[in-house]
Amino acid sequence: MQTYQPHRLSVAPMMDWSDRHCRSLHRVLSRKALLYSEMVTSGAVLNGDREKLLGFDAGQHPVALQLGGSEPADLAAAARIGEDFGYDEINLNVGCPSDRVQSGRFGACLMREPALVADCMAAMAAAVSVPVTVKCRIGVDDQDPEQSLFELVDLSAKAGVTSFVVHARKAWLKGLSPKENRDVPPLDYPLVHRLKAERPDLTIVINGGIPDLDASLDQLEHVDGVMLGRAAYHEPGLLGQVDRRVFGEGRDVDAFEAVELYKPYMAGQLAAGVHLAAMGRHMLGLFHGMPGARAWRRILTVEGVAAGAGLEVVDRALAAVRQAVDAREARTLEAAAS
Repeated sequence: MQTYQPHRLSVAPMMDWSDRHCRSLHRVLSRKALLYSEMVTSGAVLNGDREKLLGFDAGQHPVALQLGGSEPADLAAAARIGEDFGYDEINLNVGCPSDRVQSGRFGACLMREPALVADCMAAMAAAVSVPVTVKCRIGVDDQDPEQSLFELVDLSAKAGVTSFVVHARKAWLKGLSPKENRDVPPLDYPLVHRLKAERPDLTIVINGGIPDLDASLDQLEHVDGVMLGRAAYHEPGLLGQVDRRVFGEGRDVDAFEAVELYKPYMAGQLAAGVHLAAMGRHMLGLFHGMPGARAWRRILTVEGVAAGAGLEVVDRALAAVRQAVDAREARTLEAAAS
């Protein structure tokens, strides 16, 4: 039995995707994976609707708050608020390449200012008792990744940071869209592996282009943890095997059980006035590759947006999948008997 390691597998912060409803779905699939919030700017935390931005169901632990910003004092104050809300970790975004993020002087453009990142991390670490971590790229634009990545990590480590999540690609701040920055720059896994080998006392988590748990386990031969992004979102069912395969404990949770476990959360949110579609959209890929998956998506998408839609829509979608699965099993038995 392995000792619990919160960073051994985590689910990435994804704008417009990893909201509180998504995280509650992911949590019923895995009790062990570390879940991340969407990025929230320090300014929004200090001046916005904090309950709307930061509130989450207590059942989501362990969960990390990702902040965006570049003012040490503001980030320290925002981190303190995040800790008060109950987050288990505060993470600084040094990887997002969007134009809006660049104009605010945070995200991937901070790869050019490693000393400032270290100052931000020192301020955050002094403000909270929970771990503070960095999520970064290996470099931006024409930087030499062997210099930019190691310099940022070393300076932040001197400021007290011990855990780093590294998206193993450069970000091109001019000429590529945020979407293209997730696919076009080549991955350099060996560089991240070397970072871990040469900085063995640090916790190094690798991110970027990792498609499934088999690939995750391969990466864990070289680094301390793996962060899954789009794979976990588009095929959330794979998280149902994480506790057993990655953490070495627990049992698998299949998609059918996950829906039943998620229903009490959905019922509570529906009673609070949340629309079914806000939760159902995160379940669309749950039955990926299974008979009835198309019907599942269609029913949730078409019927789930109707005013007053409730759990009966989920039940109809679930029944369609069960019917398709039963039909395939019947055909298999019939073929075997003939």
